[in-house]
Amino acid sequence: MFESSLKQLGDALRAKKISSVELTQSYLDRMAQLNPQLNAYITINPETSLAQAKAADARLAAGSADALTGIPIAQKDIFCAKDWLTTCGSRMLHNFVSPYDAHIISQFNNAGAINLGKTNMDEFAMGSSNETSYYGAVKNPWDTQRVPGGSSGGTAAAVAARLCAAATGTDTGGSIRQPAALCGISGLKPTYGVCSRYGMIAFASSLDQAGPMGRSAEDLALMMNVMAGFDERDSTSLQRDKEDYTRDLNKPLTGLRIGLPKEFFAEGMGADVAKAIEAAIAEYKKLGATIVDISLPNSKLSVPVYYVLAPAEASSNLSRFDGVRYGYRAPEYSDLADMYEKSRAQGFGAEVQRRIMIGTYVLSHGYYDAYYIKAQKIRRLIAQDFVEAYKQCDVIMGPTSPSTAFKLGEKGDDPVQMYLSDIYTIAVNLAGLPGMSIPCGFGDNNMPVGLQIIGNYFDEARMLNVAHQFQLATDWHSRAPQL
Repeated sequence: MFESSLKQLGDALRAKKISSVELTQSYLDRMAQLNPQLNAYITINPETSLAQAKAADARLAAGSADALTGIPIAQKDIFCAKDWLTTCGSRMLHNFVSPYDAHIISQFNNAGAINLGKTNMDEFAMGSSNETSYYGAVKNPWDTQRVPGGSSGGTAAAVAARLCAAATGTDTGGSIRQPAALCGISGLKPTYGVCSRYGMIAFASSLDQAGPMGRSAEDLALMMNVMAGFDERDSTSLQRDKEDYTRDLNKPLTGLRIGLPKEFFAEGMGADVAKAIEAAIAEYKKLGATIVDISLPNSKLSVPVYYVLAPAEASSNLSRFDGVRYGYRAPEYSDLADMYEKSRAQGFGAEVQRRIMIGTYVLSHGYYDAYYIKAQKIRRLIAQDFVEAYKQCDVIMGPTSPSTAFKLGEKGDDPVQMYLSDIYTIAVNLAGLPGMSIPCGFGDNNMPVGLQIIGNYFDEARMLNVAHQFQLATDWHSRAPQL
C-alpha cells in the first residue's frame, strides 16, 4: 500500500478495498515508528486527521469523491492551516495556531484530501539542508547521517520514507527541486502565480511559489489539478482557465527538443552526478528526443542576484514579527524598543538574522541603487536568456544539484558553499519559470541524483509528460530507502 501511486490509492478507496480511516491510520502508525528517527514532521494531530478521513469515507460512500478524496497528504509547515500549529520551523512562531486556511490548504480540504501533518523545514524557508529549523535537522531516509536538502526537506523526507502519499512544498530558489533530488522523489515548482500564495508565510514574495512533491510525475499532475487556480486574495495569482495537468502524460516524445545549457555542464558538478545526468539524456534520445546545445550566459550571476533580492524581500516581510501581535515575545525587557530587539534576537535563528541584515543593508540609503536596482536589472537579463533559449528548444535539462546529499554539519560553517547548492535552480525562480526534478539514478554512497526539467511559462503539462515518459521507461522513481 505504501508503494501505491495516488491513482492506485484513489481506485482502491472508490472500490472500497480500503477505507480512508484505515489508510490514514496506517500512515499514522508508520509515522509514529519512523518520524522520531527522521524528524520529518513538526506537528501531527491524529484525531484531526482521522476525523477528516471519516468525513472522506462518507463522501466516498455518497459517490461524490474527487481524485484525491480520502488520500493522506502532508503539508509543509509554511502553510497556515486552521487550528493547526503553524511554525515555519522557527521559534518566532512556536506558539502560533493559525485561525485560517491558506488557499492551498483549502483546495485540498475541498478535494477531500486528509491533512496528515505539518512537515519540518528550514526556518522561514531559508536554507538548503533543513538544518536551520528550530525543531532540529531532518535526516535523509537514504542515509540518516546526511541532509535531505531544503527548505522543503521535511516534505521530501516524508515522501521518500513513505510517511505520506504525497506532500506540498514551496520553492523560492530551489526548495522543492533540490530536496526532491537529494531524497530521490519528484517535485514541481509551477510558473510563478499559478498557485496562490495566500496563507503561505512569505520569505521573498516575488520568488516564492507553492508546488507538489510526490513519487512520480503522474502524482504531481493529480496534485496540480487541486493546487492550481486563481485566488482573488493574492494579487500575484494569475486568472487563467482551469487545466487538466494529466492530459498530456501519455503523449510520445518523438520530436521533443531538449536544450542542454553549456553553463550547467561546466566546473562544479560532481562526476557521479554528471554520469547519471548523461545516462538520463541518453534515455531521452531513445525515446525520440533530439538534443540542442544552448547557452544561458547570465545564469552564472543568478546566485549573487538571488542573495541580494531574496534577503531584501525577507527583511521587509519579516519585519512584522516584532513580539507585539503574535508569536514569540522575550520574557524580559525594559521598554518597547528593547522588547523588539530581544524578541527578534531570541526568536530568529542565525541564518534568518544573517539574511535580514543583508537585506536591510542592500535596501538602505546609498546602497539601494548600487545593489538592489542592479540586481533587478540582471534578473531581467537572466529571464531574457530563457526567452532566447526557448526559440531553439522545448524544454531545458540539466542537474538539479551539483552533488548528492552531503553530510549533516558539513557546510554549516560556510554559508557561501551552502548557497551554491542551489546554483542550478535559482535562475528558474528569478525568471518565474516552471521547473521540476525527477530521480534519474544514484551517485557515490548510493545517494539519489535528480534530473532538472525546465519548461517555458505555463508549460507544466508538457514537463509532466516529459517526466512521465521517462518514468515509464525507468524505475528510479519507484526505488525506496530501506528503513
